[in-house]
Amino acid sequence: MFIEKIDKEIILKPLQVVIGIVERKQTLPILSNVLIEKIENQLQFTTTDLEIQITTSIDLGILFDQNSSFTVNGKKLHEILKVLPESSSISIELKENKVQIKSNKSRFSLQTLPAVDFPEISNQLDNSKIISLSQKMLRDLIYSVQYAMAQQDVRYYLNGVLIIIDGNQLKIVATDGHRLAFNMGNIEGFFEKQEIILPRKAVIELYKLLNDTDEIVNLEFSTQQVKITFSGITLITKVIEGKFPDYERVIPKYSNHLNMEKSIVQQALQRAAILSSEKFRGVRFILTTNNLTIISNNSEQEEAHEEIETNYQGEPLDIGFNVNYLMDCLNNISNNVATFSFGDPNSSILISSPESLNFRYVVMPMRI
Repeated sequence: MFIEKIDKEIILKPLQVVIGIVERKQTLPILSNVLIEKIENQLQFTTTDLEIQITTSIDLGILFDQNSSFTVNGKKLHEILKVLPESSSISIELKENKVQIKSNKSRFSLQTLPAVDFPEISNQLDNSKIISLSQKMLRDLIYSVQYAMAQQDVRYYLNGVLIIIDGNQLKIVATDGHRLAFNMGNIEGFFEKQEIILPRKAVIELYKLLNDTDEIVNLEFSTQQVKITFSGITLITKVIEGKFPDYERVIPKYSNHLNMEKSIVQQALQRAAILSSEKFRGVRFILTTNNLTIISNNSEQEEAHEEIETNYQGEPLDIGFNVNYLMDCLNNISNNVATFSFGDPNSSILISSPESLNFRYVVMPMRI
């Protein structure tokens, strides 16, 4: 017997922590599996896709006679535990190359693969540095930029977020070449400048696992690897090698600012987006004294026209933007007021907020 009569939730909760990086179809069958280990009085769960590894453990409060381990298909085990009735008690028994899960009158037999074949990521944290900050701060920073990451771009260094540790500041940047999001916060200590690019999958998984609390998260990083520990979870990821674009050159400094209530602009953009071109998703911003007009049209010669009263006093402007890029920003900032800053008709738009002074979001213009 591997473990006898335990509440299914005790197994399900740590399994849910590690299961996110497991893919159903893998070139190596063992990458679909979760490694489960009995170590002294703990049960440890590990998954990997060879780029990212997540480990967490639970303390069962009993000292095992001997350590043991096995690997089993993570998705199948997760689904079995999820559909068992609440408060179900389960037993797990190893028999040759199978694991049997029993609960009341339910029986499941799953194939296992040897734990010794599980490809755990090797330590590449030589000469590493460690910074500490609250989970809430890191989670908020990731949330404020993650939507601007590229997806499967041939410029592989854009498929993630850039993290810069510089002095007592942690800066975070994401861009897909059409828009860029930047934010930063203060950390304890003082560090030499170092830049690392976290892969997209690691960023998404990390955001899901972080809590909105003041509990501490530690980031240990080298030029090849990042190790992130918090709340009994350890996430190790390779970093993306490559030169990230110079974000400082992309963020403009404008003197032409317009403060607007976020929800009013959001709703106007949502309505205008309905009749925008499905392919290009363009909308026009036409700024005149005390007025913003948002116009969209499509190949069927349909048109949407929205007007918003403003306090704009600058030169008249007519600029086109991708409506999805504007909406992504407004949907992912919690502030009630957004500041829109403009240059000339061929320049990007800068969105910031008087409530979050470090946040910057840049969208390149488009011809409509």
